[in-house]
Amino acid sequence: MTHIIELPFAYRFDEAISRLSLDPLNSVDLANQIVRVPLDHSIITIKSIGSHREPKFILTGIESDEQLQRILSIFHFDRSLDAVHAHFIKTNLKDLFLKFEGTPIITDFSLYENIIKSIIHQQLNLSFARTLTTRFVQTFGEQIDGVWIYPSADKIAKLEVDTLRGMQFSTRKAEYIIGISKAIATEELKLNTFVNETDETIMKKLTSYRGIGPWTAESFLLFGLGRENLFPVGDIGLQNSLKQMWNLEKKPSKEEIIIHFESWSPYLSYASLYLWRNIE
Repeated sequence: MTHIIELPFAYRFDEAISRLSLDPLNSVDLANQIVRVPLDHSIITIKSIGSHREPKFILTGIESDEQLQRILSIFHFDRSLDAVHAHFIKTNLKDLFLKFEGTPIITDFSLYENIIKSIIHQQLNLSFARTLTTRFVQTFGEQIDGVWIYPSADKIAKLEVDTLRGMQFSTRKAEYIIGISKAIATEELKLNTFVNETDETIMKKLTSYRGIGPWTAESFLLFGLGRENLFPVGDIGLQNSLKQMWNLEKKPSKEEIIIHFESWSPYLSYASLYLWRNIE
């Protein structure tokens, strides 16, 4: 089924899929402004046929209203970015928001994907983290029409630690991945139930599991659930971006960053995203 989507607000699809293209597992055609998204073992194609100021998209491959709503949510088609822009042009991040006006937060295509990817990326440089994630998905996931899909929690829950160790995972990280997968596979941990819970409740529940610290839990809130008021203050990339933008001699301390939260709220997540984009 084909759908035509027109948005009544500025939307930078080029910026959105440019960031997606940094992950080698995503199927992105920057030249033709196309992204192919795996949902429920089907592939949905999104093509931009509009502009930054008059966004318009063709969506093909959608098989249900539920899939349509998920695509609208994943790509932030269902929420205007105008209020975010109006808020930040009154702050000390004005120039950043003029530069990236209309850039949306794109969430990961599944909550399990987000958790596993975040655990894999912990304490690794970005290049090796992406290599390891790609190796993991291409070994245990599946490919449909050229698009890679993450494996199920059930499949990973049955793995042995030594299997992942043989792929350059540390023993501890292998244990984390298998342990979280077991919790999800047995429904001890139900990620979908977090949709209606507060950030604080989700942080508390997630960090009770081995392998999920504050950084991973915040990543889940931001890029799993698309929460709008998250700023992982301990993230080195954000610290470096602020150092560069503010022409500092060293990275700002957490306290020096937090002092700005009042003026950046309730859209801290966009401050995070645009600061990351500024150094990517």
